[in-house]
Amino acid sequence: MTKYFSFIVGVAFLWSACAPRPFAKTNQAYKKQANVLAGDLRKTPVYVSLSDSMKAPETWVGTTNFGLRKPNAVIIHHTAQKSCEQTLATFTKKSTQVSAHYVICEDGTLYHMLNDYLRAWHAGSGKWGGQTDINSSSIGIELDNDGTDPFTEAQLNSLMGLLASLKKTYNIPTANFMAHGDIAPGRKVDPSVLFPWKLLADAGYGFWYDDTTSVELPADFNPSYALRIIGYDLSNISNAIRAFRRHFLAAEAEGDLTEAEKKVLFVLLKKYL
Repeated sequence: MTKYFSFIVGVAFLWSACAPRPFAKTNQAYKKQANVLAGDLRKTPVYVSLSDSMKAPETWVGTTNFGLRKPNAVIIHHTAQKSCEQTLATFTKKSTQVSAHYVICEDGTLYHMLNDYLRAWHAGSGKWGGQTDINSSSIGIELDNDGTDPFTEAQLNSLMGLLASLKKTYNIPTANFMAHGDIAPGRKVDPSVLFPWKLLADAGYGFWYDDTTSVELPADFNPSYALRIIGYDLSNISNAIRAFRRHFLAAEAEGDLTEAEKKVLFVLLKKYL
């Protein structure tokens, strides 16, 4: 019996050792690059003279009060690709220069591709409020979706569990759960109008608006001011309005805000103030 058990264990070991490992090379590259960054962190700060008037200290003094920078926002994307496998391949090719911290497949499988404290290349050029380097302060989550299909229940369940963990771990403010399209209006449209932002807001990940039936707009209500307070980049007001509609009204439309849409914006503004 013992010999038989040993034989089975041996076969299982050989099978696992010979099993395909499609990302073995890129995983090794990840570890190598992480070690390089760790080496940079271990280096003693070097005095650099910027002018003749600057005086170098005789000894280096290192502070004892520091820690890793923590993410303060979550940006949600859809992959706009054909499959989760294609997305993983894209994020493991140096030539693409794009990445994300997490990828969630249609079946709910969650890939954690990058340490949360490291800077992923997911947001690109964008702006939210006074922030212009979104990559440095955020976590990027990619949902396997081509932009035309509904998001799956399994996928959303995994996302909700992940968001709960991220919000608790890093104390991310409720307002800072955003769409890629929010921080890059006109350039990005993900996730699509099919994404259920209200589901997230009801759980504390982003704000949503209350009933607007009895709302009366103040005579001096300024929609542009409201959009700016929420965080939208107003360098192109039309793009900002489209991004607002996509997120909060599940609509892809152009033109000025209607009276009903202004009421939604007015109610939301109070939550961001």
